[in-house]
Amino acid sequence: MEDTICAISTSQGIGAISIVRVSGPEAISIVNKIFKGKDLTKVESHTINYGYIIDKDNIVDEVLVSVMKSPKTFTTEDIVEINTHGGVAPTNKVLELLLENGCCLAEPGEFTKRAFLNGRIDLLEAESVMDMIDSKTDIQRKMAMNGINGKTSSLINELRSDMVQIISNINVNIDYPEYDDVDIITNEVLIPKITNLKNKINKILKESENGKIIKDGIKTAIIGKPNVGKSSLLNALLEEDKAIVTDIAGTTRDIVEGTISINGIILNMIDTAGIRNTNDIIENIGVEKSRKIMKEADLVLFMLNNNEEVTEDLIELSTNLVDKKYLVLINKNDLENKLDILKLNIDKDKIINLSIINNQGIDELKDRIIDLFKLNELEMKDPTYLNNTRSISILKNCLKKTEEIEKSLKENLPIDMIELDIKNIWEELGKINGSTYEEELLDEMFKRFCLGK
Repeated sequence: MEDTICAISTSQGIGAISIVRVSGPEAISIVNKIFKGKDLTKVESHTINYGYIIDKDNIVDEVLVSVMKSPKTFTTEDIVEINTHGGVAPTNKVLELLLENGCCLAEPGEFTKRAFLNGRIDLLEAESVMDMIDSKTDIQRKMAMNGINGKTSSLINELRSDMVQIISNINVNIDYPEYDDVDIITNEVLIPKITNLKNKINKILKESENGKIIKDGIKTAIIGKPNVGKSSLLNALLEEDKAIVTDIAGTTRDIVEGTISINGIILNMIDTAGIRNTNDIIENIGVEKSRKIMKEADLVLFMLNNNEEVTEDLIELSTNLVDKKYLVLINKNDLENKLDILKLNIDKDKIINLSIINNQGIDELKDRIIDLFKLNELEMKDPTYLNNTRSISILKNCLKKTEEIEKSLKENLPIDMIELDIKNIWEELGKINGSTYEEELLDEMFKRFCLGK
């Protein structure tokens, strides 16, 4: 990290201002070479300075330059931010001059990566920076903020602290057995400590399901036979004509997607092709996609036609709902009833009667989704959860290993052997917040960040 890096930190295009960020040991001196105004090497830290960016004797742009000196900066290095007039030409010219005068172009996420490597933030805080940038709802923003300010990290730090205490007690017992004033660590003493650790990990994992919902939204599949009103439902929820609606069965042959927000939670709505046996090759591809999406969905909206009899196709579909979160939507309830609902393998409490053409039942559907996922509780809670697949996967692995340790203790395995397994979990937990890490992991993670962040 001896290089001084630079990048454009604002979106490319026309706007009021653009920001070009510079970080590194020569940040101030390099910018000073192309700045006409105060001598930036002599100004106080955390000041904004008016002047011009120049190319030899030519003025490039009128700017405000922020100077922030190490170590009280985001990267802990000297940072300079050049506020130019928004636009592609002036911004790119400033970047070009910085590169000509000794800067290196920053890689995606390199500023945040430097903040992590310099100890300014941990890995969970770094990931939360990107979550903040990507946030679309207020609850997503709150969760990202709790990550940035370290609240999420404290969940992992507390677990690791508990484990250090356990490891320390075991080590004292092994290395200094003659000490009378040290608690004797036996399997019986250790079992409740490990059980408590297991319960804490389990609690974090369960609450992290909420984190995934907040961050990624609820993948919602609208499933049913052709011509039951799936596309009409999508349009009604989105309040726009997103999907083509006709009386011809099989109109929707591929998935149609859209998003809505309920209580600050994104619902990723997917209108699927009607599921039926068909000889049409293209339609059949759409049917197979529908079945796949149904398996992957967080929520299935199973649509039925009040005016159609139950068929074997519907019975088969209903059996696939057993292990899913789902709601049964009976559309066209203004028509004659021919649907024998008792033939289907569904929970009758999950039934909602609709008449999309009359706009009836849509509000009830939204309320039932709120209840099903307890979205009112999510809105009221302080959202401090793990929310990325990497962290949750590591924690699940730690839970499994903790359960194995608990079993080994009950089988009276020697404590000195079990200590190694406990240390292994402690190191695994460190990968979540970056206390322990692999360089390859960091490179891969920060590549997903935007350039200039």
